[in-house]
Amino acid sequence: MRGSDFAGLSAFAAVVRHGNFVRAAAHLGVTPSALSQTIRQLEERMGVRLLNRSTRSVAPTSAGAKLHARLDPAIRELESAVNEAVATRDRPAGPLRINLPRAAATSLVAPRLGRFHQDNPDVVLDLTIDDSLTDIVAGRYDAGIRLGERLEKDMIAVRLTGEMEMMAVASPRYLTRRGVPETPGDLHAHACINWRWPSDGSIYRWEFEEDGAEFEVAVEGPLIASDVELVLQGALRDIGIAYTADERIPAWIAEGRLVRVLQRFSPIFPGFHLYYPNRRHQPPALRAFIDCLLDRAA
Repeated sequence: MRGSDFAGLSAFAAVVRHGNFVRAAAHLGVTPSALSQTIRQLEERMGVRLLNRSTRSVAPTSAGAKLHARLDPAIRELESAVNEAVATRDRPAGPLRINLPRAAATSLVAPRLGRFHQDNPDVVLDLTIDDSLTDIVAGRYDAGIRLGERLEKDMIAVRLTGEMEMMAVASPRYLTRRGVPETPGDLHAHACINWRWPSDGSIYRWEFEEDGAEFEVAVEGPLIASDVELVLQGALRDIGIAYTADERIPAWIAEGRLVRVLQRFSPIFPGFHLYYPNRRHQPPALRAFIDCLLDRAA
């Protein structure tokens, strides 16, 4: 096999894996036009069309799907071998791909970016902000961060924070205008700010507890968002009641910008965990990242 053939096959596998020329090009560190040219040259050398392209999508042909089914495991094995070789280096280096929700990025990672880079200048930290439940193995991430209650059982997990608490909050002006709900059932008479799951587009049903029993309430209101920041901004701007867990809320309550309601019904749940597949060798870059998040000395 010529070097150009291997490069073409790797490019083809990346396009199928990402389902998009732009994302695949970004992953490979090339331009979309250069990647498209590489695929065309591969198809010409093989004499078979591997991809069906349109202005909106790209998908493998029947021949392309068969090729990818056999090709992708081999490429993943090669990448794993290279990563293990790199892991033998004394100093953390190379790319480190992390999938994490916006709340964890803001509260956990952002304040430590400078220190991590200073301690690990040879690591390229590649962060994907993603509030859906992405499969980090299929997405070829080194690790992910998510709430403890949503961890996959076959992953190694490291606790990053203590327990967290859901909080229903609204602005004083809204509560003066509409009144204060005394029970979750009262929410049906209020304007509530809904959060949409990015993974499947469904609306989050507000979860409560009473006397050890858990129950859910489907609420309605003038604003639905798939970004927690917009949900919180809606509450701060008198639109309605928001229900979420965010480390900034206590400060806003102390400042008088928000008022908490329904506190005795709010559940406590496991906080953020970093998780990764069970591998024989943990990359030094990932180990350094975990140490940084836990504020441990390198």
